[in-house]
Amino acid sequence: MARLSIYCDGGARGNPGPAAAAFVVFAGRKCLHEGGAYLERATNNVAEYTAVILALEWLHESGRSSSTAHFFLDSELLVEQLNGNYKVKSPNLKPLFARAESLIKGGRPTFEHVERSKNARADALVNKILDEQI
Repeated sequence: MARLSIYCDGGARGNPGPAAAAFVVFAGRKCLHEGGAYLERATNNVAEYTAVILALEWLHESGRSSSTAHFFLDSELLVEQLNGNYKVKSPNLKPLFARAESLIKGGRPTFEHVERSKNARADALVNKILDEQI
């Protein structure tokens, strides 16, 4: 199965405040899927984790292994935590990290930090979801 590129982003207006999470899945240059959710009130980090979880859930529901995925995030904190380089200390993030790890289930996706400009499509989707809700 081809390696997928998954761009994830989350954002909160107010931090905490109205928040959204989004992800975009590519196979090569072809967009396979976009998804996202409005989170009402959350922090940026919670929204970022939620985007990864939504993408992992989509992988699971579509019958794909998480090991087929290369994630791109503009949150260095999440990349380092998901790659096992930083401990998750925040009580708000621990259950989200645990959920992400449970969805990975033996597969091992890769997580890479990218500049915000390289995550523009997921960022635009976050802002669209927020604009539609508030």
